[in-house]
Amino acid sequence: MSDLNSYMVILSTYLISSVTYASSQWPSTDKYQNRLFIVASLSGLIGLLIHLNSLIQNITQQNGLSLSLINIISLIGFQLALIAVIASFNKSLRGFAGGIIFIASLSAVMSIWSLNYWGNSDIEVKALSWQIKTHALSSIFAYGLLCAGAIISLFALIQNNRLRARKISSFNALFAPLETTENLLFNIASAGFVILFLAIFSGLIFIEDIFSQHLAHKTILSIIALFMFGILIYGRKFYGWRGRSAIYLYLVAFFTLAISYFGTRFILENILGKSWG
Repeated sequence: MSDLNSYMVILSTYLISSVTYASSQWPSTDKYQNRLFIVASLSGLIGLLIHLNSLIQNITQQNGLSLSLINIISLIGFQLALIAVIASFNKSLRGFAGGIIFIASLSAVMSIWSLNYWGNSDIEVKALSWQIKTHALSSIFAYGLLCAGAIISLFALIQNNRLRARKISSFNALFAPLETTENLLFNIASAGFVILFLAIFSGLIFIEDIFSQHLAHKTILSIIALFMFGILIYGRKFYGWRGRSAIYLYLVAFFTLAISYFGTRFILENILGKSWG
């Protein structure tokens, strides 16, 4: 199966999964919730298997890794879909699962667009040591996990605003209880903080002459984001931070992290014509 056909199948299965997860939470579908959940899970799993196979073929290149921008976006999309399928086993989180796997489907859309516009990536693949591979992959996993947290934070923000406005409707069935959503958000923030810390630490140790590789801005912004996540986790643990202020701090930290990585990769690959590795 070609890359284009693979991503078309991935897009279709993720969209089916998204719609059926959301539908399984709708009050009028009580009689069919179990069937819809099964359809959503099977569709999501099929998409995940095809997505994983595509990622292995596109990223793993002999002794190196093809870490083009589109491959990174695709890998993060896979992480989001995986988190959605796992989260869906908690009935109250199936609405969230539908939303996050829909976001994951957008990575397939971007991959399809990239293949149609640029064709297969011609970014040079360099041989990487196991230390650099460890740094690169831990960075990607941290971004993917914290991206999932950003989506959850948007769910929490919308729910918080609806509760403040006392908007009670069947639409609320798509959301988990606000306390459940916030607990999930801070658990993901804590795990993401640890992985991001390891990624930054390993980069500072393993990457030689970081400034000559045009990575100074990326490193500085990543450290700033790490500190913001750390402050958020500290405030939650010792002062019970919650609500909109905590959510906004999470989103600012994630935005800083996203700019540090995707902004750097876009400039390197599309403006300077360079690749990291």
